[in-house]
Amino acid sequence: MTTLRVKDLTKRYGNVTALEKFSLEISSGEFMVLLGPSGCGKTTVIRCIAGLTNPTDGEIYIGNELVNDLPPKDRDVAMVFQNYSLYPHMNVYDNIAFPLKMRKTERREIVERVANIAELLNIDHLLNRKPREISGGQMQRVALGRALVRKPRIFLMDEPLSNLDAKLRTDMRVEIKKLQRKLQITTLYITHDQVEAMSMADNIGVMDSGKLQQLCNPDEIYNNPANKFVASFIGMPPMNFLECNLVRQPSQIFFTFASGSRGTTHSNVMLKVPDTLSDRLCNFKEQTIILGVRPKDVQILKRDQDFEGLKLIGEVSFMEMLGDESIAEVRLDEDSIKISNVDPKSENMTIGNEVRLGINQNKVYLFTKAGNRIMGEN
Repeated sequence: MTTLRVKDLTKRYGNVTALEKFSLEISSGEFMVLLGPSGCGKTTVIRCIAGLTNPTDGEIYIGNELVNDLPPKDRDVAMVFQNYSLYPHMNVYDNIAFPLKMRKTERREIVERVANIAELLNIDHLLNRKPREISGGQMQRVALGRALVRKPRIFLMDEPLSNLDAKLRTDMRVEIKKLQRKLQITTLYITHDQVEAMSMADNIGVMDSGKLQQLCNPDEIYNNPANKFVASFIGMPPMNFLECNLVRQPSQIFFTFASGSRGTTHSNVMLKVPDTLSDRLCNFKEQTIILGVRPKDVQILKRDQDFEGLKLIGEVSFMEMLGDESIAEVRLDEDSIKISNVDPKSENMTIGNEVRLGINQNKVYLFTKAGNRIMGEN
């Protein structure tokens, strides 16, 4: 049982900064996921921890030990890569046993540990096969076995499921999480796939441009995003954003923005800001604000339906059928908004039809134009 702590980690490649004062702490036995787009620096973090990349600055602690100057073989971490990295000329048994043989472990112990890990991963019937004779999912299990057989202090996983098909990724997510819970190995897993992060992580660190944007549990990161980037990256479909202007009158604040069917004169609609939002905006100095709402929190209103909240008018521009769910895109003059959980059989949802939308004021997120949150918890 080992903790992992990264303090002010910085990595520069010439004039390019891949990481800037990145800090992270993982509790013993925790499964943490670093989530972010390609190029955000998450692979650099994991390579620095493994000792494969030397940081420009900062400190890395495994347990209470500063490991910056230790070579990879002495850090006692195991890493699983995206491309499996199995030895093609070795069978499954020898691939799993390889790190133990390199440590000159006794043969009896090698046999016992390989047998145990192969049974745990349900690949004990594959031990005599070569990598070319097994499937991608089985190769990934072999790669996991080779990492785990060493009994490492820290388990590092670099997008290990990205080469698998959709169904196999789903199955392997469950298997990896079950395995980690059973073995209680402190694990850092990196991915660009938010579904992997949300379904597997005890805590998620969202990264962008070499910086940690937010670190908390999946529920908190979804319901209380720290900024516009996190709000846009977590959620499927992603959060809708509408740029609004604020109009202040002596006793009330209004949103103004384009709303209406394409080609109509419904632009520059003025909406009274509900009291719960008005209180939070009374001291806001900027003129422009970004209103965010998740697709599941937008309602289709009947023509004469009363609704307490923000009301918009738009035109259905697209319908996306996803089997058990349908998503509609509604054009609001120059902007558009997506709505989930719609009934595709409703006559209102025909492409080209005008529809009325309602947004619960308690489900609205507000951001500055620069992307910072300007309100507390919803």
